Amino acid sequence: MKIGEPSLDQLRIFLAVEEEGSFGGAARRMGRAVSAISYGIAQMEQMLGVTLFEREGSRRPVLTDAGRGLLPEARAVTDRADALLAKTRSFHAGLESEVGLVVDVMVPGEATAQVLREFRTMFPTVALHLRAEGLGAVAACLLSGETALGIGGPVIDNHPELERQVIGQVELVPVAAPDHPLARADVRPGESREHLQLVLTDRSSLTVGREFSVFSPLSWRLGDLGAKHALLKEGIGWGNMPRPMVASDLASGALVELDLPERPGGNYDLSALWRRDARPGPATSWLIDAFRDTLASCGT
Repeated sequence: MKIGEPSLDQLRIFLAVEEEGSFGGAARRMGRAVSAISYGIAQMEQMLGVTLFEREGSRRPVLTDAGRGLLPEARAVTDRADALLAKTRSFHAGLESEVGLVVDVMVPGEATAQVLREFRTMFPTVALHLRAEGLGAVAACLLSGETALGIGGPVIDNHPELERQVIGQVELVPVAAPDHPLARADVRPGESREHLQLVLTDRSSLTVGREFSVFSPLSWRLGDLGAKHALLKEGIGWGNMPRPMVASDLASGALVELDLPERPGGNYDLSALWRRDARPGPATSWLIDAFRDTLASCGT
């Protein structure tokens, strides 16, 4: 038999039915009549010579083996089409008049300053609106439409409305003042749980119920990384910090890196994030590349 070529619209209908779990749900999402959705699936099945959904004996359409096999390809085709359309719109729109940027507080300040200094030179007519947030609040700014680009960490991954491109990482190290009980060399396993831990808290609701590198039941939650830094230097508790932010303190002895059996810390991956329905324009794309290059040159 001759296999036909389904249209992009039919592929979108197929994905909508699978994601919504019903023909009615797909119709509401796409603003169509249920009959149009049903017709689109029937036409696609006829073109391909396969059954995509089992409809009999169940009120909910269930993917057949053929439907499951074709699903990733259909999604790949529509994703590429979305990317093409978004990029075309950016060409028609030209250079952005403004860019909203939210940067994770874990990003070294020197790297951010270098990128933004170069940005002002490269794009003097583009207004930049800058915010600094931590953890899930970076993604929250994008989802609310407050910013177009985020440079954030790994706490919000695989969100269906966001695209992610890894651009670097920063090392987190456990630190405390030199006279802290955990600063000695023979800390026993579990001893870190007996001391106050300073923890950066998420100002968004996206990570409710999740903890990030919290070892001690005794903890203070801080929304400001600078405040956490100041408290650590005063000997109030211990906690993880980005190495670039405490490098001078470690060199001067104001803080010491802790040798804990639990090995807290590690690498904090940094990604460029943007909404899937608003692909980066020229200035925003430049920012993504600049942050990647600068983070690499900083050795983070």
